[in-house]
Amino acid sequence: MKAALTLFSLAAVLSLVGASIWATGHVSIVPAIQDVLTRPGEGNTPWLVATLIDAYWGFLWFWLWVAYKEPAWTSRIGWLVAILLTGNMAMGVYMLIQLWSLPPNPTAKDLLLRRTA
Repeated sequence: MKAALTLFSLAAVLSLVGASIWATGHVSIVPAIQDVLTRPGEGNTPWLVATLIDAYWGFLWFWLWVAYKEPAWTSRIGWLVAILLTGNMAMGVYMLIQLWSLPPNPTAKDLLLRRTA
């Protein structure tokens, strides 16, 4: 389980970083966001807007698990900001951190539930 999830998370993070670098080479993210917000009918299809809304709700759902796992509000807020700014890249990094801190021969419970001190 741990090795498969680690490979999956690494593949996700690396492909997302690569795609972000590629996209930024074509159009900076700031003008792209401004276009969506200020000119929603000009080239920005309703499905683009729906996809963004869907993605951010997914980010917030994942963050609820992070907030459950993290003991300190500072780390909860830090991860919220990271997830909202970088999306699945931050989520993949969080998952990798969780996987790397698991004991030998972990179960799904070890990964998903809050660790007791």
